[in-house]
Amino acid sequence: MKATILLIEDNEQNRYLATFLLEKAGYAVMAAAAGRLGVEAAGRTLPALTLLDIHLPTMDGYAVAMEPRKNPALDHIPIVAVTSYAMAGDQEKTLAADCNGYLEKPINPETFVAEISRFVKSPELKGTP
Repeated sequence: MKATILLIEDNEQNRYLATFLLEKAGYAVMAAAAGRLGVEAAGRTLPALTLLDIHLPTMDGYAVAMEPRKNPALDHIPIVAVTSYAMAGDQEKTLAADCNGYLEKPINPETFVAEISRFVKSPELKGTP
């Protein structure tokens, strides 16, 4: 069974690249182009990992990251911010918003999957805290 990764990213090119790399590595990918859509998708799919852009329409990534933490069915799912916010303090702000990890854009296609794989729980554990 493939682990499902929820990718919340509004930029079509970034979604395409991340999806391509993740699917090539054997992951199933569900994508959402806006924050609220991502929160709704998380509730429907219970992904093994959520990859989250911070600069999103309708609901920023900080708010998106905090939503699943209010739901016991979702609060154990790791969230990794993949963002162009790379100024001093941005990583700390992202982690304070309940993200488990932080990656700067642009992503490195050669290391991206390895960097996020350490956050993915095995599919057998999907849905368990």
